Amino acid sequence: MNEAARAEGPVVDLLVVGGGINGAGIARDAVGRGLSVLLVEQDDLAAHTSSSSTKLIHGGLRYLEYGEFRLVREALIERERLWGMAPHIIWPLRFVLPQTQSPRPAWMVRLGLFLYDHLGGRKKLPGTETIDLGRTRYGNGLKQSKGKAFVYSDCWVQDSRLTVLNARDAADRGADIRTRTKLISAQRVGEGWVATIEDESGQREVKARVLVNAAGPWVADVLGRVPDANVDRGVRLIKGSHIIVDRLYEGDHAFMLQNPDRRIVFTIPYEGRFTLIGTTDEPWEGAPAKAQISAGETSYLLETVNRYFTKGLSESDVVWSYAGIRPLYDDKAGSASAVTRDYVLDLDAGEGRAPMLSIFGGKITTYRKLAEHALEELARFFPDAKPAWTAGATLPGGDMADFETFVGKLVAARPGLPADLLRRLARAYGTCVDDLLGSAGTLADLGEDLGGHLTTREVEYLREREWARTAEDILYRRSKLGLHVPPGTSERLTAYLAAQPMAVTAS
Repeated sequence: MNEAARAEGPVVDLLVVGGGINGAGIARDAVGRGLSVLLVEQDDLAAHTSSSSTKLIHGGLRYLEYGEFRLVREALIERERLWGMAPHIIWPLRFVLPQTQSPRPAWMVRLGLFLYDHLGGRKKLPGTETIDLGRTRYGNGLKQSKGKAFVYSDCWVQDSRLTVLNARDAADRGADIRTRTKLISAQRVGEGWVATIEDESGQREVKARVLVNAAGPWVADVLGRVPDANVDRGVRLIKGSHIIVDRLYEGDHAFMLQNPDRRIVFTIPYEGRFTLIGTTDEPWEGAPAKAQISAGETSYLLETVNRYFTKGLSESDVVWSYAGIRPLYDDKAGSASAVTRDYVLDLDAGEGRAPMLSIFGGKITTYRKLAEHALEELARFFPDAKPAWTAGATLPGGDMADFETFVGKLVAARPGLPADLLRRLARAYGTCVDDLLGSAGTLADLGEDLGGHLTTREVEYLREREWARTAEDILYRRSKLGLHVPPGTSERLTAYLAAQPMAVTAS
């Protein structure tokens, strides 16, 4: 019996390897065009890079300095588009850029901000303004609280939830999403693929017309599992790390801090009580793996904020940290900061040669456009596919006119539930919150409280609808409740998950 005959089930149009933002976005776009899709992810959705970003939907102001005009324009166009698609997990943020310690002249920064305001057709976000720090609230907490600064707009995103919602929408449209499932090998058989995948139940073979390698930091590793893969393209792994501290200053604005080495660090309001500080750019040597912040990176971030703010910080003030590996396209740039954040799509195909599309680079802001470009690359293999459709198509929970109005109606409709709980649930699930809450009118209706209003009702929703399997999945990727819940919550959650067998799969 030949390899193709041994493989189980029908031939899917796309086998997507990787459950980060690019893989989930491609799966969603493809299934919406009428293609059949199987996505496999060796860990959890957004387990690595896609939950370790600075959590911004932005054009990348500093990329203008490296001449990345195409990338910045595309990202700026996507910025307001994504906000409209998911207003529950994406919202506007004002950034203060002090010139008090700037290594760049004010005219250069202002010119860059002028381009930033006009390059991407901004419509809803407010433009740049020039301020005197001493005459506004923005100077509060700064060591040099007087002097010129610029204030501009970008957006914040719950990055891991953006990934999950793309996967959820893909599954709702018919895609097969499988987490904790690893690609072992893939080989061309005729004009298609036979791939071996492995999950907790063992190995099996599947057939596909096209293989999409969206494995992020593992893109080269996947290429190594394909005997005759084209390996002309290179990936450069760059580690970016962040620290979380108690609220550093008052206000709902962020800061973009310029360092003497010309690198920049953001300080961003985070989860109400905290400030997020990041990121770093360090080369990652060796095979990709779970990343952790280094002592040197922690010192660099602390030194940056201590240079600018009156509230001095030390390592003991760090309440949490996270790090991720960015799989950037290797453009042979000298420094890690200068490596392009643009993406490259490498199509390995030919006459009688089953196509494989590998994704190098990219950033979370441009994931939707990247997916659209990926399907354009594959269009000749699927002449009957429907046209592009995702621009403006809301993600699950995003079909609302205004978030605050939605929350107000939700609180009024369920007076027996705490308003702060309803706001948190609305931020996570948007209009899908009614699916989670059902007829619940009181906390008792939501089952056991495992800690910090994390109820068994919500846990079961995340297991059944969002592929959550572990306490880490729930506390640090589907939410950031791990920063808020009382001690012992993770252990209670782990015990609950072990005691309750899964009754329903997410797809």
